[in-house]
Amino acid sequence: MYSTKQFRGWLMMICIVAFAALMQSCPARAESEFEKWISNFYATASQEGISRQTYDTAFSGITAPDPLVLKKAAYQAEFTTKIWDYLDARVNPLTISKGISMADSYGELLKRVESRFGVKPSVLLAIWSMESSYGEVLKKTTRLHYVPQALATLAYGDKKRQKFGRTQLVAALKILQSGDIDREHFLGSWAGAMGHTQFIPTSYLAYGVDMDGNGRRDIWNSIPDALATAASLLQKNGWRKGNTWGYEVIAPTSGARYKDETKTLAQWQKLGFVRPKGNKYPRPGDNGVLKMLAGPEGPSFLMLKNFYVLKRYNNANAYALAVGLLADRLAGGGGMVQGWPRPAGALDISQKFEIQERLKKLGYYSGEVDGNIGKGSRQAIRRFQFEASLEEDGMATLALLEKLRK
Repeated sequence: MYSTKQFRGWLMMICIVAFAALMQSCPARAESEFEKWISNFYATASQEGISRQTYDTAFSGITAPDPLVLKKAAYQAEFTTKIWDYLDARVNPLTISKGISMADSYGELLKRVESRFGVKPSVLLAIWSMESSYGEVLKKTTRLHYVPQALATLAYGDKKRQKFGRTQLVAALKILQSGDIDREHFLGSWAGAMGHTQFIPTSYLAYGVDMDGNGRRDIWNSIPDALATAASLLQKNGWRKGNTWGYEVIAPTSGARYKDETKTLAQWQKLGFVRPKGNKYPRPGDNGVLKMLAGPEGPSFLMLKNFYVLKRYNNANAYALAVGLLADRLAGGGGMVQGWPRPAGALDISQKFEIQERLKKLGYYSGEVDGNIGKGSRQAIRRFQFEASLEEDGMATLALLEKLRK
């Protein structure tokens, strides 16, 4: 006879083994479901002309969804960040100085692209900055995703983006089959945006340009191809050569009642919507749409046709405005005159730069001084706060800046 103690020990051992087996079976079952989806999707891909060889090459060794794709899909800065913070991170001394440097390095190329597509160099540089920080993002390969796997993940596991994922996956397979890029270097964002100017696969197929003439549309490695492809998208969506994107305007009292209305610039002028510093509207007959992106307390803008063409690149007002404002600065223009309605105590972009500069000078911060108060900056702030016997909240505030100044 076995003792009660022995029996309980064996029973516990059986439970542990069974639980371990169950835990091991869960990932296997999830992978099996994904692999089954991949296998079944070939029927759709083959109807679009994708060969078995291309398909097998694309998914060789892919047994599970990309675990980071769905996490990133839940957050998009254009729609979740306050517009002044969004603009601070994209239109600032660093992005302007880098853009001016790129204009010097690629001046002749930019002129050729402008001659062919009618898009000013400053606009293309602004898009390049916004999309990949003038190519810097592509150097951080650990943050990139294998495009077919990322899109298959969306098609398989994101209910809101299943249709998008399926459509883009087929387009991505066509790109791989064309030979424009090989499997090893077929990298992009979580949503499949690729190369220096971040094109999703369907847009790549529609607008891709072989500007350098080597027989491939290589937006990953060829800056001529990438910039020309961006210009092609704008041109084919109605870009008006020589026109601007819009104007910052000072709204009259009660001007908010006209929000989102369309009128000619001459009509807006009569209603009291004037440009800062007394500047005139060069083409008063053009139509403009009144936008107040931070409400009636913030600055106003009259958006022209080219603003909406920029939104064909990324359908967010904040994105198109950032491109327009950065392009203006790169073309030698001044910045905005009116301020944003920031909360009391909030920092402006110059103060964000100053915090990073002072933290770096004191030895707390080793990252790039870019005005972006991210993880590295917050860690540096906490180290400073610890040594200064302050609350270690990692927050960049005016009070913190005053402490740093002392």
